[in-house]
Amino acid sequence: MEIRTLRYFLAAAREENMTRAAEYLHVTQPTLSKQIQSLEDELGKKLFTRHSFRIELTEEGILLRKRAEDLVFLADKITGEFTALDDVTGGDVYFGLAESYQIRYLAQEIKRFKEIYPGLRYHISSGDTEQVTEKLDKGVLDFAVLAEEPDTTKYHYLTFPKADVWGLVMPSNHPLAEKECILAEDVVGLPLFCSEQGWKRDIPRWCGEKMDRLRLEGSFRLPYNASLFVKEGLGFLLTFDKLIDTSPENGLAFRPLAPKLETKMHLIWRKYQVFTPIAERMLTVLKERLACPANEDHL
Repeated sequence: MEIRTLRYFLAAAREENMTRAAEYLHVTQPTLSKQIQSLEDELGKKLFTRHSFRIELTEEGILLRKRAEDLVFLADKITGEFTALDDVTGGDVYFGLAESYQIRYLAQEIKRFKEIYPGLRYHISSGDTEQVTEKLDKGVLDFAVLAEEPDTTKYHYLTFPKADVWGLVMPSNHPLAEKECILAEDVVGLPLFCSEQGWKRDIPRWCGEKMDRLRLEGSFRLPYNASLFVKEGLGFLLTFDKLIDTSPENGLAFRPLAPKLETKMHLIWRKYQVFTPIAERMLTVLKERLACPANEDHL
C-alpha cells in the first residue's frame, strides 16, 4: 500500500466524484479508477458505493479514511522533520490540546518563542485525553495537554501553574444563579451536561456518594456546543470556569461548585522521543517557564 495511493483515495473520498478528484490530482480518471480498484483488491473490501453522479464511502471506506488521514499526515510530518533538521530557526511543532483556560500559558510561551524564532509554524488540534494521546502515541503530535494525571510509564510531563475550577453554567435568570456556589444536592435530579471524561473522573470527586443520584442528560466534548443546549433550557452544564461566555448579555451564569473542585492541566510528550531542532528548543523554553519544583523528578 503506497502513500500515493492513499492520497488518491482521500481525494476521491473528499470530492465524492471521480472526475473532480482526478482533476484535483492532475491525473486522468482511468488512472484514478485503476488505483482505487487496486486498493480495493489489496484490502479485499469495497471502499466506495457507485451512484449515477457520485461515489459514497462504504463502512470499510470510512474506516480506511481515518487511518489513511493519519498515515498521510505522518508521512508529510516525517518529510517536514527531515527537511527541518538543518534549520534551527524554524519548522513545525504539533500540539493536541484539552479545552482549558490554562492553555493561555502555552499561548503566551508560543508568542514569546515566535518572536525569537519567526520561522516557527505551530499546529493546534483539540480533543479529550483519548483523542490526543492516540495521536501522540502515533507520532502525529509532538506534545499534548491533558486534563488528568499522565501515565508516567509512557510520558514526561510539565504541570501548568494553576488549575481549572469546576462550576455549573445555567441561564442567568434561573434560581440557582442567585447562589454563590453549587452543592451536589442542588443538582440532584436536574438534567446535566458534562464531558464524558469529566463525568467519570472529576465529578465523582466532588459529589461522592451522591453520584448515583445525578442525572447525565448528555455528554459533549466541546463545552460551547453544550452551552447552546443550556441556552435552550435543556439542562445545566458542568464545566471549567472561563470556557463559556457568561457575560450578562449572553444570558448565562457560572457558579463554582462547593466543595471546590479543581483539575490540573499537564503538558506531556513521549519518553525517548526524538524532536526536531525547533521542537527541542521549544521544550527547553517550556521547561524553564512552566516547570515548578514538584515536577523536577519528571523532566
